[in-house]
Amino acid sequence: MQAAKSINIVLADDDKDDQLLTREALEESLVKSELSIVNDGVELLSFLKREGEYEHLSSESLPDLILLDLNMPRMDGRQALAAIKADPDFRRIPVVILTTSKAEEDMFKSYDLGAASYLSKPVTFEGLVDLMRSLGRYWVEFVEFPGKQRSYQ
Repeated sequence: MQAAKSINIVLADDDKDDQLLTREALEESLVKSELSIVNDGVELLSFLKREGEYEHLSSESLPDLILLDLNMPRMDGRQALAAIKADPDFRRIPVVILTTSKAEEDMFKSYDLGAASYLSKPVTFEGLVDLMRSLGRYWVEFVEFPGKQRSYQ
């Protein structure tokens, strides 16, 4: 029997409650994953570039998946998505928008910038667990990722 694949996820969200709920929902969903959390787009780019407080991660692989909130301080999700997709080292990392925004304009802009998916945050914890289970199952069981290396170039 083949061992279950694991997925390395980074969540960019400034809401501490959403961070905690997402972590708990992933655990409840039984998706084999490692979750790193950053608070905004500036921190996300530092995490990806392994700069500043993330320099110690320089020998580790880049994340398999980014969960990105749109509305954050300093650098919002739209700006972070544009920066990620413009960088040849990061553009192949799938970015899933996970936001409370249901604005059609945000959805169009996210897809235009290269988002892999656009998901609305569920209003209940059970809904979030179901979403994490489905999201995890899709990204772990069905998606093929480029090789695990420092750079995806």
